[in-house]
Amino acid sequence: MTAKILAILLSLSFASCKSADEIENLDANTTDDDNADISPAVVYNSLISKIMAYPSQYSQANGRSGTLQTFSYTTHDYAEGTDTPRQNSAMVYLPYGYDDGDFACNVLYLVHGHYGDQNTFFSVHDNLLKNILDNMTANGDIAPTIVVTPTYNYGSPTQNYVDADIYCEALCLEIHNDLMPLVDKTFRTKTERQHRAIGGFSMGGVTTWYAFEQLLADFKYFMPVSGDCWSLGVFAGMNRPEATAEHLAEVAKNYNGDFYIWAASGTDDSAYRETLDQVEAMAKLDVFSTKTMTFHEKDGARHDYLPVMEYIYNALPFFFPTVQNPQTMSHYTKKSKISDVIADPDFKDFGRLIFPVNKSYYSGESLEDLRLTWYNGIDADKTVEIVNYMKANADRVFIDIYTEAEKQADPEKRNTGLFFFRGRPGAPFAVCNAGGGHVYVGAMHDSYPHALELSKRGYNAFALIYRPDWEPSDEDLARAVSYIYDHADELGVSRQNYSLWGGSAGARMAADMGNLKHLQGSTGRTDIPQAAAVVMQYTGYTAVSADDAPTYVCVGTSDGIASWQTMKNRLDAMSKLGIDTEFHAYEGLPHGFGLGTGTVAEGWIDDAVKFWERQM
Repeated sequence: MTAKILAILLSLSFASCKSADEIENLDANTTDDDNADISPAVVYNSLISKIMAYPSQYSQANGRSGTLQTFSYTTHDYAEGTDTPRQNSAMVYLPYGYDDGDFACNVLYLVHGHYGDQNTFFSVHDNLLKNILDNMTANGDIAPTIVVTPTYNYGSPTQNYVDADIYCEALCLEIHNDLMPLVDKTFRTKTERQHRAIGGFSMGGVTTWYAFEQLLADFKYFMPVSGDCWSLGVFAGMNRPEATAEHLAEVAKNYNGDFYIWAASGTDDSAYRETLDQVEAMAKLDVFSTKTMTFHEKDGARHDYLPVMEYIYNALPFFFPTVQNPQTMSHYTKKSKISDVIADPDFKDFGRLIFPVNKSYYSGESLEDLRLTWYNGIDADKTVEIVNYMKANADRVFIDIYTEAEKQADPEKRNTGLFFFRGRPGAPFAVCNAGGGHVYVGAMHDSYPHALELSKRGYNAFALIYRPDWEPSDEDLARAVSYIYDHADELGVSRQNYSLWGGSAGARMAADMGNLKHLQGSTGRTDIPQAAAVVMQYTGYTAVSADDAPTYVCVGTSDGIASWQTMKNRLDAMSKLGIDTEFHAYEGLPHGFGLGTGTVAEGWIDDAVKFWERQM
């Protein structure tokens, strides 16, 4: 490497090593809108997770199309270090509505693999990436995002991909010095680092690791796909993973975890092991926890652009989630009246279903005063968070499961429906069923909180409001599962690996519908698969069958309604039939502890999610 390019790289590296105070100041210049709720819509609980497929209709044009344009610019010869001016170009995708709007956008830079160029991402597989981006934008899966696809080629690609290393490294300087400033000047971009991501496939993945090394001051999010870090030499991430990990940790240490590496590859990809070996070595260091780095894999995927489209689909909602209006998200407080929530015109007719229809089973005037029969430890902060979520998503949070004709024939069916807490598009779904002794539905403590927390972990969760009687509740749950299965594409959920959750009476409902024969009998169908898992809290349900689903159970040892011994005995019997089970009894807890916030049971939901994930 010439002395000139070395000097440029050193100066850029020093600029990247900011102190915590400098990083804080970097974010201090953002507007109130920039500082709105931009926390990730997804929380990853383990280092490695599976990729979710995009809905099939996302591969098709949707009529709300973004635009593509060639973006030419003057850059320099950073590879040889001569600084000689040269011309280059990138493709730029502008989201639908950009030309007619005045909003600023996040920016994703995507770098192609070898033998590709700036056109590759938007030309392979019949414009698939553009269709996916158009659909994600139209459906609110991501905030408005500009995508820029540069090229590291100096003319034609090198004959051997290894020889492209110097050009991949030099592209980082080109982006920082020439391309990114011009993109920000030309388009309405959000210029703070938390609104920028860079990723790439194959040699573009190698480039992404160079960007992490050099451009941490410019980017918060990094998506290296099927490529390891070559900063310490060609294939160093694969051949010297520990040394590479130490090197990258040194680069990142001054950023106090204010970055995220979202790495990915397919299990049959030729670069799978070289990428994962490096990531696993990095994960052994404190700098790289699941709060700053995760790895995402697609079973059977090879070294091709097609699975890369799915990686992009999964990563973008994490990088750039739809920003909720901060005024809407703080509309209600603990002092807000329950009656005002029910009567909120945004909720239309479903406002009366947010709290129990049978008002004799709850009390309290304000949200902080809410009390539900048979339940303990109602979290007022969570109640406020839930109703504000509903307010912010009022146009799409509630789903009718029965037709108008069915409701006219049986008016009680007007007291049913699903509240949808959205997770990652294409992720599996859960149906949460609150208890209430089959006389009312205690959703505000026993299903809404669970559904909201599952959505934060990336899963799509539905809280069912059902008719609280034995046979009608079973019919309502069967209809809910059938409805979600039949409308999975438009809802943006996977039809596979769903789970059924419930507390008390709702747990009985979940266990019943988790039984394959019961599912088929109640739905009258054989095409709907059995639930991958059932999650039960505090119920005395005792039926056992070889057709039962894998089951997770938690209960308190001081529960005067549901005996922990009864629940354990049932799981022991299921285990003898070869059914996977997991049991937790929490010392001293009474009936109806919900999420268990502030108790010995706090965090149980993460154990339950891990159990569910084992069944996928």
